[in-house]
Amino acid sequence: MSKTHTTKVLIIGSGPAGYTAAIYAARADLKPLLVSGMQEGGQMTITSDVENFPGFEDPVQGPWLMEQMKKQAEKVGTAMITDTIVSIDLKSNPKKAVGDGGDIYLADAVIIATGAQAKWLGLPSEEKYKGKGVSACATCDGFFYKGKEVIVVGGGNSAVEEALFLTNFASKVTVIHRRDEFRAEKIMQDRLFNNPKISVIWDSALEEVTGDGKGVTGAKIKNLKTGAVTDLKTDGVFIAIGHKPATELFKGQVDIDKEGYIVTKPDSTETNIPGVFAAGDVKDKKFRQAVTAAGMGCMAALEADKYIAHLEHAHKNNHKAAPQQKQPKAG
Repeated sequence: MSKTHTTKVLIIGSGPAGYTAAIYAARADLKPLLVSGMQEGGQMTITSDVENFPGFEDPVQGPWLMEQMKKQAEKVGTAMITDTIVSIDLKSNPKKAVGDGGDIYLADAVIIATGAQAKWLGLPSEEKYKGKGVSACATCDGFFYKGKEVIVVGGGNSAVEEALFLTNFASKVTVIHRRDEFRAEKIMQDRLFNNPKISVIWDSALEEVTGDGKGVTGAKIKNLKTGAVTDLKTDGVFIAIGHKPATELFKGQVDIDKEGYIVTKPDSTETNIPGVFAAGDVKDKKFRQAVTAAGMGCMAALEADKYIAHLEHAHKNNHKAAPQQKQPKAG
């Protein structure tokens, strides 16, 4: 049987942004309610060694880090619900969301932290070696390829940026692109072509990732014009064909840019709708790091607290201003 849940702050999503927002909102005594979504913990749950999140001398596991954030949020007073929001009305007051099982969520403020997912090619071998040599984040995993050879698949800004970043570690970076020219900005292309560590294989696609079961050892590259397949030795494969933010649910309500990311006000997490905030990869197409997502989660909670305080102040003033009805005199 469906239930109705009422809260001051509804947080949708459970990665670093969602959990951090929950911690700050709970500490502000807003008694937040967090709906975790399908992938509890977000993209961090498919990240193995995390070396760049502050506070840990040694690498930590992504799933463990998310579990710790979740426990911290619960300990300070966040209510956690395992559900997926399937529809939402952000323009009503209170804002109304409906879960997959029919539960209704009513909230004064909403923090959207649904994240984004890297686009993948969909190859079985790619799936097999995810976290074992196949990655979609050079800034997360590049460090592990010191002195090694890697492949980057893609031809846009993200692929060129990943390739350039990987030259800080790898001995050789090979970019595989389906066309005979990049879509990336000219200045980025110039940097790539001038880097002696980078070579490009044009008009080609990744056909298969090969390995020994424990890790990646090579890749099969298919020339799309001739059909010829070449074996290439490599220690790692980075897929850089873009990201897809989870914003489908909010289209037509909050402002969204042409790439699907939620637009917020400058130096803020506030959207075009009062009381609706967005944090993490759902609005960040530039950095996409766990630590920046957590920072935005903090910002969103602080802004939500200020918004709710304003609401409550206005409500009190309206209540005071309401005319008092005269009591009839006793007769």
